[in-house]
Amino acid sequence: MGIVVNLDVMMAKRKISLTELAERVGITNANLSILKNNKAKAVRFTTLEAICRELNCQPGDILEYVSDEERSNNI
Repeated sequence: MGIVVNLDVMMAKRKISLTELAERVGITNANLSILKNNKAKAVRFTTLEAICRELNCQPGDILEYVSDEERSNNI
C-alpha cells in the first residue's frame, strides 16, 4: 500500500490523546486506532474532515504517498 497515515505524528504535535480525538470526531477508539496504525483500507471524507478540523491541519499533514521502492529501501 502506498498511502501512509501519519495521524500519530499530528496527534503528538497537537498533544491530544486517541480517546479525546475519537470523542471530538465522533468515532470509536477502535476505528480511530485502526486508522492511526495504518490498518484502515479506506477513510470517509467526513471523518478526514473532522480529524483535520480538530487537529487544525490539512489532509496532506495526515496522509502521505510512499512508493513501493521507497518502502523497500526503508525496510
